[in-house]
Amino acid sequence: MSVAEILDLLPYLTPQERAEVDALLTEDMRITPWRPLPGPQFDAYHSTADIVGYGGAAGGGKSDLALGLAITAHDRVLMLRREKAQTEGLTQRLMEITGSAAGLNSQKAIWRVPLGTQPLVEFGGLDNLGDEQRWQGRPHDLIVLDEATEIREHQARFVMGWNRTAKATQRSRVLMTFNPPTSPEGRWVIAFFAPWLDKKHPNPAKPGELRWFAVIDGDEVEVPDGTPFTRDGERIVPRSRTFIPSRISDNPFLTGTGYESVLQSLPEPLRTQMLYGDFNAGIEDDPWQVIPTAWVETAQARWVKPARLPPMDSLGVDVARGGRDSTILARRHDMWFNEPLTYPGAQTPDGPTVAGLTIAALRDSAVIHLDVIGVGSSPYDFLREAGQQIVGVNVAEAPRGLDKSGRLRFKNLRSELWWRMREALDPASNTGIALPPDPRLLADLTAPTWSMSGATIMVASREEIIAKIGRSPDYGSAYVLALMDTPKLDALRAARHTQDVRAYDPMAQMDKARSYRPF
Repeated sequence: MSVAEILDLLPYLTPQERAEVDALLTEDMRITPWRPLPGPQFDAYHSTADIVGYGGAAGGGKSDLALGLAITAHDRVLMLRREKAQTEGLTQRLMEITGSAAGLNSQKAIWRVPLGTQPLVEFGGLDNLGDEQRWQGRPHDLIVLDEATEIREHQARFVMGWNRTAKATQRSRVLMTFNPPTSPEGRWVIAFFAPWLDKKHPNPAKPGELRWFAVIDGDEVEVPDGTPFTRDGERIVPRSRTFIPSRISDNPFLTGTGYESVLQSLPEPLRTQMLYGDFNAGIEDDPWQVIPTAWVETAQARWVKPARLPPMDSLGVDVARGGRDSTILARRHDMWFNEPLTYPGAQTPDGPTVAGLTIAALRDSAVIHLDVIGVGSSPYDFLREAGQQIVGVNVAEAPRGLDKSGRLRFKNLRSELWWRMREALDPASNTGIALPPDPRLLADLTAPTWSMSGATIMVASREEIIAKIGRSPDYGSAYVLALMDTPKLDALRAARHTQDVRAYDPMAQMDKARSYRPF
């Protein structure tokens, strides 16, 4: 008889029969201290996906699933939270399941659980940028990202890269448990499990359905199945993933505890998120967020690729600074922005390469706006020598104007350019701006915050954003640069009736004509 059948019969058993069932269950627990609950937890436990997303609502048994997998199906386990201190709840629950703390080294956060094959469970946190590096080269056949929406995306992806085992008979997998994100930083999980969680996904997946993904030319894309394939001489093996939703109603151990009434009493949208696992319920923006999320989503919802593109006016270029950064090219046609052209840093190692890719993307004598700080200086020189109309933008320089109201100043050019994007996206401005529906662009544009000092606006620095979201906002930066509006040389020539364009100084002209108007 299954556990589900026993639970269904419990209300009809006599006291003596209940005692017999208790005795049988006690003996069963002595042999196997944990079994998955029937329903979503059982499905997640037995899923064949390489990466399983589990949860949604609160109380669905997320932590128990992680611990159960660790002690019954795996050999070497890594359990991570955003903060290491948060793993204390996991160790306490594991103590309840096993009945003792035997094998626990709390100082090293390692537990050799004295059950079956005696799995080794390590507990850790990703409190600070760089903490993920300590797990480099340390394979674990089960990696648990508990409350994944609180973990920075690049740290999660880095750690998942070490999900492997040397034992031929041991299966490897990743378990990501989470509730709906309560801040924009957690939205990456929705994009990661888009077929299950994003209502706008063109090919939605059912709970528990397997989908396969692979990284091609630096971008993660969905592929038909798990068949390995070769691209540019590299063998690529897709990994499968799935998402299985759960609610408090799936956990009989919380029935009658009053926890459901606690969830029902939460304020909206937290109530809908935690009680029903609604990933479309409102995510609160930081009150000092430069660009409200809803404004970007509106501009992305407006985006439709026209049958015939209007002339290209501007090309924004954010050059990779190494590491995980990518070189991003953003193309603007009036107020319609094309999809980003993305090149991993390894593919753009020097100035000539970036310059070549930039020239290849140009149309209609568009003006190039390139961030010249650091690595941007080299491609700027090559593009200028190639006779291209290029504006070298140093965002650390002094600003060149006031906000739209004419009353507020800016700390630096960076603050002004980001604020121009805010003004362009403001629905009250009615610019008709259309941005491609790229989740990376949404995440970047909604990452910066701002502050005020008197009448001066200061937008968070790139370094501050990296500390917040764990990556450089390359996509946002490229599109902010593309919004700049410098007059084309052809237009200036026609207006001035002169062929002497060699002496044209783009930055001086921009100063003179306020060429990067708000919209």
